[in-house]
Amino acid sequence: MSGRAVALVGGATTRFGVRPTTWAEMAQEAGAALFRAIPELRADECDSLFVGAAEPERFAFQSHVAPLAAEQMGLRPRRILQRTELACASGQSAIRSAYAAIAAGLSDIAVAVGVEKMNLPSMAEANSAMGCVMDRPWDGPHGATAPPFFAMVAQRHMLEYGTTEEQLAAVSEKNHRFANTNPTAQFYAKSFTRDKLLRLPLVAPPLRLGDCSSMTDGAAAVLLVGEEFASRFTDTPVWVRGTGQYSDFHNLANAGSLTDWVGLKHAAREALGRAGITVRDLDLAEIHDCFTISEIVEYEALGLCGPGEGGPFAADGRGDVGGDLVVNPRGGLLGCGHPLGATGIGQAVEVYQQFAHQVPPSRQAPDPEWALVHNLSGSANVHSVMVYGRGRAA
Repeated sequence: MSGRAVALVGGATTRFGVRPTTWAEMAQEAGAALFRAIPELRADECDSLFVGAAEPERFAFQSHVAPLAAEQMGLRPRRILQRTELACASGQSAIRSAYAAIAAGLSDIAVAVGVEKMNLPSMAEANSAMGCVMDRPWDGPHGATAPPFFAMVAQRHMLEYGTTEEQLAAVSEKNHRFANTNPTAQFYAKSFTRDKLLRLPLVAPPLRLGDCSSMTDGAAAVLLVGEEFASRFTDTPVWVRGTGQYSDFHNLANAGSLTDWVGLKHAAREALGRAGITVRDLDLAEIHDCFTISEIVEYEALGLCGPGEGGPFAADGRGDVGGDLVVNPRGGLLGCGHPLGATGIGQAVEVYQQFAHQVPPSRQAPDPEWALVHNLSGSANVHSVMVYGRGRAA
């Protein structure tokens, strides 16, 4: 990477789930958790705040949320204050923006926070809000919300490659098992065996309830700093070493192949190339398992296995502890829930804690040196990737 080196020096998440709290209260909760996690941090040192929030206008009936979050977190940004919105990748977009600002010298010490309040008294209203993520005049009215779209992906993958429901369940079982080690996960206290998952109700065939991430309330925050500040906050900084992003359609009529996610291939190639590594160098990955089929297709698009081999990759435990690399060790979106704006930042918190060996041994990647974080948006039409390393670039 060129320019000033940027380090992730800590972070924290609130509990994810169905929360009897407001959007503003979760922003406050994330701020308090961040300051507890980084006791050396003073509020007046934070010169910038980047707020990832996908749909607060519809879920919380509140716009102009960046200054609201700053006030709730006790921050007074004096250099950059902005909100980032990229649907499910809104949180990672906040981190990417903070990284770019610090690398360019526009900020020195920046907080990236993601907040989403998704559970409303009316589930019909909440689901209609999710429909606005798609092409609203066309795809939304035709029912192409997330479950039906990803069901089509699963059906096509099964047709082309023979992928099975058992292989989908293997993804869910792994990620829910990891979530059982994560007290902030929505499904921390619930156990899901593969047999149980295969008996759950169908949502959009072949996807069952356990194949789908949940409507979730939650928040998460991380601190990013310029290289000269990193040692003030931690002995285990995690360095941003590469980033990439790609968008190739929006309306589903222009989607092309449902099982070949070209956008992820491009974004990962750029991020890994900037880091100077290949996918085989990764020790762990936090990828966007909004549905079980997503993780399977992502294995293939990232190059962890060949086309059509994602199902066996999952069933054989190659994305588990002791496999090729550890995938979604915090529990993924399936186990943690998916509060849109907070997800990408929650993934980054896991990367930091993995590098600092702050997670339980049952989900710890052995001595990680490299990690990748991936988020998709909408109908898998936008892909965002970041690569983190233990060492800063020379």
